[in-house]
Amino acid sequence: MDIFDRIEANRGPLGSHSHYAEGYFMFPKLEGEIGPHMGFRGRKMLNWSLNNYLGLANHPEVRKVDAEAAAEFGMAMPMGARMMSGNSANHERLERELSEFVQKPATYLLNFGYQGVVSIIDSMVGRHDVIVYDAESHACIIDGVRLHAGKRFVYRHNDMASLEKQLTAAKRITDETGGGIFVITEGVFGMSGNQGDLRGVIKLKEKFSFRLFVDDAHGFGTMGPTGAGTGEAQGVQDGIDLYFSTFAKSMASIGAFVSGPQSVIEYLRYNMRSQVFAKSLPMPLVVGAIKRLELLRTKPELRENLWTIVHAIQNGLREKGFNIGTTTSPVTPVLLEGEIPDATQVTLDLRENHGIFCSIVVYPVVPKGVIMLRIIPTAVHTLEDVQETIAAFEVVADKLKNGLYSRTTAVPQAV
Repeated sequence: MDIFDRIEANRGPLGSHSHYAEGYFMFPKLEGEIGPHMGFRGRKMLNWSLNNYLGLANHPEVRKVDAEAAAEFGMAMPMGARMMSGNSANHERLERELSEFVQKPATYLLNFGYQGVVSIIDSMVGRHDVIVYDAESHACIIDGVRLHAGKRFVYRHNDMASLEKQLTAAKRITDETGGGIFVITEGVFGMSGNQGDLRGVIKLKEKFSFRLFVDDAHGFGTMGPTGAGTGEAQGVQDGIDLYFSTFAKSMASIGAFVSGPQSVIEYLRYNMRSQVFAKSLPMPLVVGAIKRLELLRTKPELRENLWTIVHAIQNGLREKGFNIGTTTSPVTPVLLEGEIPDATQVTLDLRENHGIFCSIVVYPVVPKGVIMLRIIPTAVHTLEDVQETIAAFEVVADKLKNGLYSRTTAVPQAV
């Protein structure tokens, strides 16, 4: 069958709904300055769908530095890959400051988070090595694992007995091949809000010889006494061999980094194909990241404000009887019972009648029969925003429970 014909016949699980979903449920256009209140299709919305945890996207000091750096350097500088002609004192300064902040000897700056994780995994393991990873790992980890030419095992989410079983199987293989074991998990899982059981994983190092790679995209800047991440929060930062985070969450920017031993970071600098053969991160983004990191370090009130909102909305939802799972992070999933058509009507009702914009997650990301309203609290939300949202959720949950949504088939109109 012709490849294009096959694609035309099967647009994929999400693309098959694009004829009515695009522009509203998928690829919506939020307008105005980034923050809790933004425009959507001509209306003001209370927005819970941005990973702007610390509110840095429109922080005046950040905006000032971003503008000044763009005026001074332009978006092209430096030209070329870091290895060839794209290095700078600012890139190296940011790496040093990140190393100090996350308590690791060395750091390598990356262009993108998703691309970075895929490339780190590809660089770190050979065909004789075995990967063992958490079942609920982010798509970037899954894609990196798929590139691996050797064996890989998945363990049940945060299940240390399952991990030990898979490590036992991995060790049998590496005892024969002479390879190593690479364990991958997340600091904070972006859908459930669970913290990875880093303590439990690291404890298994006493029995098995492996290296641990942690993707802490949602934990960096939000978790731990200083915001250094989930490893700091659990008191096991030293047990993480390679620590990764993106700038796309707490830093409200573009880019990422990986930190670890000097020799390993040096190896990655010379072997990560996604960086060796890609243009360096533009200077304004680097200078802006230096400023953002400074604010993470020097303004603990940003993190304190975030957690005030987190506790308010999570406690408020629980008090009203909502199931928010087992989250122990700012990520706040609200789990309801219903099918995809019900989710469509819940979304419409929240946006059209209550002015609330949040992400809604359905099968296959969550099990069939589950609707997840995914709330991302930020430091710039207010307690009034929290109360307004809980009240709206009570209304739509009652309608869902009483089957009112199943008796309507309204769809958004094009604008």
